[in-house]
Amino acid sequence: MRRVMVEHLSCLVSEPDGPPVVLLHGLAGSAREMTVTLPGHQVIAPDQRGHGHSIRRPADLSREAYVADVARVVEALAGGGPVALAGQSMGAHTAMLTAARHPELVSRLVMLEGGVGGSEDDYPGRLGKWFASWPVPFPSRTAAVEFLGAGSLARAWAEELEHRPDGYWPRFDADIMEAAIREVAATAQWESWQRLRVPTLLVRGAESRIPDEEVARMLELRPDVELVTIPDSGHDVHLDQPAAWQRLLGEFLDR
Repeated sequence: MRRVMVEHLSCLVSEPDGPPVVLLHGLAGSAREMTVTLPGHQVIAPDQRGHGHSIRRPADLSREAYVADVARVVEALAGGGPVALAGQSMGAHTAMLTAARHPELVSRLVMLEGGVGGSEDDYPGRLGKWFASWPVPFPSRTAAVEFLGAGSLARAWAEELEHRPDGYWPRFDADIMEAAIREVAATAQWESWQRLRVPTLLVRGAESRIPDEEVARMLELRPDVELVTIPDSGHDVHLDQPAAWQRLLGEFLDR
């Protein structure tokens, strides 16, 4: 895949092989962890603002800014759409809002471990403190994996670390991550969910972080939506079970 800049956004783009699909990573993730091989489709995966090789400290971290970025990518790299749009976690929330606010841009929607947002819990604050606690720079990628927990997500984070003369650094800042996810937690976007008319697939991990009650209400409000749970996976389904995720995504896009 080649890396392409769209204004302040860095995107990984595969060779044209059919209709485009745009893949959005979650909080503190990267385009690289989302890339998959989808025969018959062109894959476009941006590093979202505040992440990866894109602008590191954007002034605007609102949900509107993230949605505008997706529209910008679709216009610049996918001929203005419509495209299939899939996202994980915070990326799924961004994908949902994009489909609701720009229905002309989206032909299909896949939400991987994503919900409508909103929370009374201060998990953004806890996440910010945890990111700030990382003992950076790490002396090696192996040391990073050992600190981060040795799971699939830890390996993905370690692979994306920036190598500087003094060690390995994350390609994001803790305060930016906290501010970005706080916007997601601020308001439950039920109106946007109900506004959707695009074919939609919800994918959950067997050990999902999306509350059962939230998913049940999502399906009640939109009974046309398909729900699939992937066994032996947690919140990062695409990393825990990449083959199953790729197969499921490809089948949904090819219908």
